[in-house]
Amino acid sequence: MIALFEDEKWRKLYPLSLSHPVWDLRVGIFTIREKFEKYLGEKISCLYTRRYLEEVTKEYFTNYVINNCSNDVVLVNSRVIPDKELIGAVLGLEKGEALTFNSEIVACRTGAPSHHFNEDGIFTGCPEAHKKEISNVKMFSYLYQLVHLNSTELKNDFDFIGKGIVGEVMEGAHLVEKDAIVIARGTKIYPGVVIDASEGPVFIDENAVIMPNATLIGPLYIGKKTKIKVGAKIYEGTSIGPVCKVGGEVEESIIHSYSNKQHDGFLGHAYLGQWVNLGADTNNSDLKNNYSRVKIFIDGEWIDTGEMFVGLTMGDHSKSGINTMFNTGTVVGFSSNIYGGDFPPKFIPSFAWGGPGGFTTYKFEKAVETAKRVMARRDVELTDAYRKMMEEVFKLTETERDF
Repeated sequence: MIALFEDEKWRKLYPLSLSHPVWDLRVGIFTIREKFEKYLGEKISCLYTRRYLEEVTKEYFTNYVINNCSNDVVLVNSRVIPDKELIGAVLGLEKGEALTFNSEIVACRTGAPSHHFNEDGIFTGCPEAHKKEISNVKMFSYLYQLVHLNSTELKNDFDFIGKGIVGEVMEGAHLVEKDAIVIARGTKIYPGVVIDASEGPVFIDENAVIMPNATLIGPLYIGKKTKIKVGAKIYEGTSIGPVCKVGGEVEESIIHSYSNKQHDGFLGHAYLGQWVNLGADTNNSDLKNNYSRVKIFIDGEWIDTGEMFVGLTMGDHSKSGINTMFNTGTVVGFSSNIYGGDFPPKFIPSFAWGGPGGFTTYKFEKAVETAKRVMARRDVELTDAYRKMMEEVFKLTETERDF
């Protein structure tokens, strides 16, 4: 049995990690947790997360043991993306052994898992374990790394889904490389749609709607109950999770779930959280004019990504007004509201309200009121536990809001 844990580097996965356990991040078709379960062929026995996320995590993951594992589990870092080789190495661990990659703990097996966590629920290490260094591990520290791995993971995850077309494909739709296209039950593909899987597979999940004249290019995932709007252009390397509405142009991006980018505008090499809404003609740059490497501001410091293409990263419940422009590598925190016609700063704190002309703090009660209204539109309740989580995020990010 294995259990997934979070280490101190959860902070580097800002802003999604403010409101999600690391194992709930999406890359490819699945979240990290779901990937482990696909490779294992069974449900994860136990999940660890930070204490301030524990109550809301128990509400969303009711069939899992949270932060209370048995004495004989293999603890596995949520910042690794599984494959057959890694799963074999993890399951082969003897008690008292640990796997490391670049000296970081990948997994360890001890008789008392609770001894390896601090009071905040963060994994502190396995100092007594015999460590074995392994190679070829896909270990990530930043969200932009997941975006750049997304095409590969979409192809890998395609092996775990059933094949075939059982949804409704209307006359006038065009499917290129049909054998690499999966259209699940309840899905509707309208006339004029082009789905091109010549460069990678396309999986359109249950009860999705692809409206007329949209173009979808693989590798690509469209989640359950997601709607792709008229004339949308969804390019390779994109994952759009469940219950989203997406239009305009999207390239090599991850949209976690329950988020809207309904209108024209470009989104490239981006990672959006849940309950995000991008106003009409919102655009992000993902390439600097001088083609130099992109820097991003994470956890109080500027990080040289080493990448030429890095777009927008936006946390849960954040929103942009019409005609908003985001510069290359912009990071927007949790529950922020951005508007205005010029470029806002490349780092926008959580619970910020404003734009290029300046920001003020988005009052907590008003943020909760809006979130409650938005979630209710999708028949999701904002519970007391969710509100407490939001309050903790507000406190955690207070020092960012030095306006």
